[in-house]
Amino acid sequence: MKKLNLKYLLACLVIIVCLFVASGCPLPSIVTTPPTSPPADSTANPIDPGWTPPSIDGQALILPSIADVVALVRPSVVAINTKYTGYDIFNRPFTQQGAGSGWIIDEYGLIVTNNHVVENADSVTVTLVDGRTFSAETVRTDWLSDLAIVKVNAGNLPSAKVGDSDVPRVGDWVVAIGNSLGMGISATKGIVSAKGVSISVSEGQTLDDLLQTDAAINPGNSGGPLVNMAGEVIGITSVKTAQVGVEGMGYAISSNTARPIIQQLVQKGYVVRPFLGVQNLLTVDQSVAAFYSLSVDQGALLRGVLAGGPADQAGMQAGDVITKFDDQDIAGVNELLKALYSAQVGQEVEITFWRGNIQNTTRLTLAERPPS
Repeated sequence: MKKLNLKYLLACLVIIVCLFVASGCPLPSIVTTPPTSPPADSTANPIDPGWTPPSIDGQALILPSIADVVALVRPSVVAINTKYTGYDIFNRPFTQQGAGSGWIIDEYGLIVTNNHVVENADSVTVTLVDGRTFSAETVRTDWLSDLAIVKVNAGNLPSAKVGDSDVPRVGDWVVAIGNSLGMGISATKGIVSAKGVSISVSEGQTLDDLLQTDAAINPGNSGGPLVNMAGEVIGITSVKTAQVGVEGMGYAISSNTARPIIQQLVQKGYVVRPFLGVQNLLTVDQSVAAFYSLSVDQGALLRGVLAGGPADQAGMQAGDVITKFDDQDIAGVNELLKALYSAQVGQEVEITFWRGNIQNTTRLTLAERPPS
């Protein structure tokens, strides 16, 4: 019924139009109104008739040659190749290989790299730009700072200069040199994007005082130098943010942070740090609190206390949750370790912890962490 009515209305409309045309009457026209002139106070009036754009300065500084920097530093950069023993699903051993970078800090064979480049390797081989290859005599590592020293039996090596990482400003040019993708020593350039960055790498491991750069950092670059335009090492390439949609976010351990750690690795073979005498730490959140039936939902859960250590001597036990270290609130493992490693060996500290539904406070003296 509705379709018939619509056809009927359309037919009537056509008949009416035809009658208008046959009678000589003009069809109604659409009337448009011309635009009016803008009011006197509109934006069409000039702001400043006498204004002229700034003149071109023409005094821009000529950028330093990156090629000169690379030529200066490249002989000090080494490729590091490692071999590991892996096991398949049938527990059969097989050999895995890895590649990274390093740089010569001392002409008598001391090479700086990252801990994660050489950690647990069965063999470490160092190759210089000139093609010479050396097997590592000694490897000393520090997991917490992700730094390592490799010693090779060689002399008169081209060592790199170390710069002050506090001097560069955000926006200053830097060059990253390393064994990118294990394909030999190459260079990329960028700027210092940020300073003093902290990144949590894993539970209990946070790298602080990092230099962020947009210089391309690829697998194999780890352990290589980040240098300024004077060819001085101001950072050790360590980590990269690799996510979909993220570009140009690489990080280097600052030279000022690395220098005392490198010195201890060379002089002692390990880094001296305070020791609490606890192990198997776990960050407490709501799910952990529910699983372990804890009375608090944040802190650092001690799943192990070493016999004879400072915590054991202070009466602490496995299952305790540390919530305060001196005056610092402890929300998790990272906060506890940061507070601990900011203290000194032999320092007396106050620890607040929960055992069941009871909050306790104890004082203990921090010992020196035994070598790993």
